[in-house]
Amino acid sequence: MNDFDFLIGSWNIVNRQLTKLFSDSDDWDTYPSSSTCQPVLGGVGNVEEIVFPTTGTRGMTLRLFDTERKQWSLYWANSRTGLLYPPVVGTFADGRGDFYGDDTHEGTPIKAHFIWSGITPTSARWEQEFSADGGRTWETNWVMEFTRA
Repeated sequence: MNDFDFLIGSWNIVNRQLTKLFSDSDDWDTYPSSSTCQPVLGGVGNVEEIVFPTTGTRGMTLRLFDTERKQWSLYWANSRTGLLYPPVVGTFADGRGDFYGDDTHEGTPIKAHFIWSGITPTSARWEQEFSADGGRTWETNWVMEFTRA
């Protein structure tokens, strides 16, 4: 239940995001953001708000720990849509968190995978990858490098 305790507090983030998905593109945008994460429900979850100053947008992640199944559900929302996206679900093992779920891209069903790695008291890495072929192949499309603010 304490897997995400490392994230509590404030962070500076460097984002790298693929400009076009599922097109064999190698064109990445790099931009800054900052986040603040706080525990909720007595530690059974946390809420993180991310500010993207160059785009004028914000994002929010709600993470909840299922105490019976011993796994996390991660939900994403942003200020562009105001929608809560379907969760990715998973666990941590050997210092790495892997979370999987179903989503859509431009109306087409896809698989989503979030990866947390490189976790230290002052840094962490988050990656998002999507699969359009049921999980046979994956395309990394967003990487966030966190450093403690």
